[in-house]
Amino acid sequence: MSTTVRVGDISITSIIEDQQPLFDPLDFFPGLTAERLEENRGWMEAEGALVDGKLVLAMQSWLIRTPAHNILVDTCVGNHKSRPARPMWNLLESPRYMAGFKAAGVTPDEIDYVMCTHLHVDHVGWNTRLENGRWVPTFSKASYVFSQKEHDHWAAEHAKEPIPHFGDSVLPIVEARRAQMVSSDFVLDDQISLLPTPGHTPDHFAVRVGKPGQDAIVTGDFIHSPLQARYPEQGMRVDYDVAQGGRTRRAVFEACCDTATRFCFAHLPTPSTGRIKRWGDGFKVEAV
Repeated sequence: MSTTVRVGDISITSIIEDQQPLFDPLDFFPGLTAERLEENRGWMEAEGALVDGKLVLAMQSWLIRTPAHNILVDTCVGNHKSRPARPMWNLLESPRYMAGFKAAGVTPDEIDYVMCTHLHVDHVGWNTRLENGRWVPTFSKASYVFSQKEHDHWAAEHAKEPIPHFGDSVLPIVEARRAQMVSSDFVLDDQISLLPTPGHTPDHFAVRVGKPGQDAIVTGDFIHSPLQARYPEQGMRVDYDVAQGGRTRRAVFEACCDTATRFCFAHLPTPSTGRIKRWGDGFKVEAV
């Protein structure tokens, strides 16, 4: 079920590719103990964040509609992408993602900007689609906003050893001259700006929407589970800099705690949105 958040004259709608129990929490979160997991099991199961002992993750984009622009934040896994190392994402052929645009009343050609919070496999896949054996931009009229620093990091890694999703979902955008390289504090206009949130990747950013008092933050991957709100210093297994990621979560949540700021989460299960409240030395996501 899609979620829509409204801040002022802006709507933010989830475009869902998939949602299911995927990972063992003790594998996904290095350093998480069985005792701490058990302590939090009850509320996580009640919120749908833990099912059959596995973390439930949504794969979704957020469609931001302002009076001036249609903006898509992140593009999930994508169809027809060869991902043999991740069988659950390998060579997908699902109609669900594109059906989400139809349900929202927007076509891919009406997207003005695609903002990739970072360049991991599950955030860039629908950047491209397969056409006559070639990867071409899915959102043909959009500017794709990438952090220059983030891009350069992964380009260097790709040069050492090919990274499949960089090759089929990032490079074709650059080659088509649709990429707009920016710093992670880029400002599009008075209602859309980037928020540097490094740690999960070298130059990860979130997207701030609206104006003070009526605003939202589209998180990308600076948080994967509500457990990381409860324990902000808890990193996940592929974090680039675990300590930096913890500082980022704590700083953002501290700044937004007990305010009207809505959060639109990349991976938290539906409804994938809420406000931040204090919980002891950590925080909790309170559904709205």
